[in-house]
Amino acid sequence: MIRREEVFKIGHLNKPYGVKGELSFAFTSDLFNRVDCDYLLLLLDGILVPFFIENCCFHSGNTAVVKFDGIDSAEEARIYANTDVYFPIKYMEEDDDISSWDFFIDFRVEDIRYGDLGRIVRVDDSTMNVLFVIEREGKEILLPAHEEFIRGLNKKTRTLTVEVPDGLLS
Repeated sequence: MIRREEVFKIGHLNKPYGVKGELSFAFTSDLFNRVDCDYLLLLLDGILVPFFIENCCFHSGNTAVVKFDGIDSAEEARIYANTDVYFPIKYMEEDDDISSWDFFIDFRVEDIRYGDLGRIVRVDDSTMNVLFVIEREGKEILLPAHEEFIRGLNKKTRTLTVEVPDGLLS
């Protein structure tokens, strides 16, 4: 079974495209095209399920049309519309660029002064200021997802070291 800490979200599937089982794919990271991995993971009923890519055609800067093995009609494709898509971290190299804030979901956040802040449970990008939503002891902490606050990153331990500005946590 694939666990959430072994993957990171790279986008979501939209509606079917055409009649042969293709789906419109809005992505936040094109890592799936740059790294040798022939499948993506779809979150179905809380379970990460691998789907092998038969074909992929890029349409614009952040959309593509993807065809998965075994999905051969618009009716079959419709089942997977509005599904989150994940990529296995094990295929990401240490020096690969991180092109999406969603990469940090499930990371532990350590502040250089305050210590353990909790775990990032989601990224709120509904406004111009992207926020990490950190869960700590049943409460949510909102931390601006801004590079100037990040002091360190360990992809293997999935730890993000930050320096929270004075007054932000009080």
